Amino acid sequence: MNGFPILSLMLAVPLVAGLGCLAVSAKTARTLALAATLINFALGVVLWLNFDIGGAQWQFQQSKQVFAGFDWKLGIDGIALVLIELSVFLMPICILASHAIDKRVGEYMAAFLLMETLMIGVFAAQDLFLFYIFFEAGLIPMYLIIGVWGGAERIYASYKFFLYTLLGSVLMLIAMIWMAQEAGTTDIPTLMAYDFPAAAQKWLWLAFFASFAVKMPMWPVHTWLPDAHVQAPTAGSVILAGVLLKMGGYGFIRFSLPMFPAASGTFAWLVFALSMVAVVYTSLVALVQEDMKKLIAYSSVAHMAIVTAGMFAFNTQGLEGSIMVMLSHGLVSGALFLCVGVIYDRLHTREISRYGGLSINMPKYALFFMLFTMASVGLPGTSGFVGEFLSLAGAYQASSWLAFVTGTGVILGAGYMLYLYRRIAFGEQNNADAAAMPDLNAREWAMLAPIAAAVLWMGVYPESFLAPIRDDVRFIEARLAATRPAGDAQLQLGVPKPMDELAPHGGAH
Repeated sequence: MNGFPILSLMLAVPLVAGLGCLAVSAKTARTLALAATLINFALGVVLWLNFDIGGAQWQFQQSKQVFAGFDWKLGIDGIALVLIELSVFLMPICILASHAIDKRVGEYMAAFLLMETLMIGVFAAQDLFLFYIFFEAGLIPMYLIIGVWGGAERIYASYKFFLYTLLGSVLMLIAMIWMAQEAGTTDIPTLMAYDFPAAAQKWLWLAFFASFAVKMPMWPVHTWLPDAHVQAPTAGSVILAGVLLKMGGYGFIRFSLPMFPAASGTFAWLVFALSMVAVVYTSLVALVQEDMKKLIAYSSVAHMAIVTAGMFAFNTQGLEGSIMVMLSHGLVSGALFLCVGVIYDRLHTREISRYGGLSINMPKYALFFMLFTMASVGLPGTSGFVGEFLSLAGAYQASSWLAFVTGTGVILGAGYMLYLYRRIAFGEQNNADAAAMPDLNAREWAMLAPIAAAVLWMGVYPESFLAPIRDDVRFIEARLAATRPAGDAQLQLGVPKPMDELAPHGGAH
């Protein structure tokens, strides 16, 4: 694969197909979009098979100057690899889930294909401003998907989504301009090893935090997410929860931790405090929801809080666990939104009370729904267990209080997810229309079965996902450790610990 521009090809395939979708019939647009996403998935498999674990940190690199001060630089490490794989895995499933779209189908497919290009671009970009372009442009297709093909309150939800996520990024752009002038380069790998002045790091960290916290989303800037999920079409919710939320976590790992390590240590208490509030508050809010999509949306905020808690614990288990939670949540939350979409297409309501006893007339559906519910809860043997266990183990090394409070999210998560499943799948069938719904068809099997297989694969053999990211996690740990004088202590929620205790050697195997 040396010299072959596979990353540029993966960016070009959906972009060209998206333009084609604008010029063909609705039926052809569906076929073209599915074909393009399957081709990109095949390219993703090639990327995975040719990635050299234990080799160079940055692989599949290519660089070409577009004009002075702006370079087309692409390349990936293990963390970018697994997130690109998540993106190309979910996109064909999203196209299959879009069968209910019956107006402006060509434009809808083009928006999804454009979004695939931009998502891959975010994870593959190695130039500071190229990253920013991909990061911000990703707002546009999702804004259109919610605003044009969403529910009754779609205009309000789309504007709220756009304004929240855009305003935070203005500060990030200003910080990027300063960084480029200070370091004399816009090359991301170079900047990850550059030591910015300690005083400047705090301001830079806060500027990036304003963008990434909204994108995650972290409490209290999470309120756009439930509205966006409720109003978005099923496939929009899948890709929003599955990939777009992960851009904030990726930003913390790619920028905040390695580029501003001293500031990350200084503000770790803030991240921990927000994470603890988010886990408890949003889990309790999820418990009282009557709309299935809103419940899953609030659960996403709680899961992302476990990500940030593990990430800022500054140790191997926490960092690896946070990435695994992101991957697992991308699969499981996407699958849960698909499960909601399956029954919504039949009954056209998301109200939990309208269902019940679906395990009688839809046993195959109930089986898939149960697997994804258990994965969301963190049942051993599923993808959810691996990431949450590692994240909480890492959090415990930073602070026992942090681990205790975020650990309640596992208990509360079991509460609201099992309560949801009981009301949907079990009980008496009081509604004749729900009792008459048919079980999964072939298209729905094709959507849910691959995710189920991936969830079990990650739960049974997590090493296949941990191995590519391990060296990158160690690099981040080294950057964090190098900024602290010997014997210096870090105060985290009243529990001072030296950095050598916060960053134990050895990964999770």
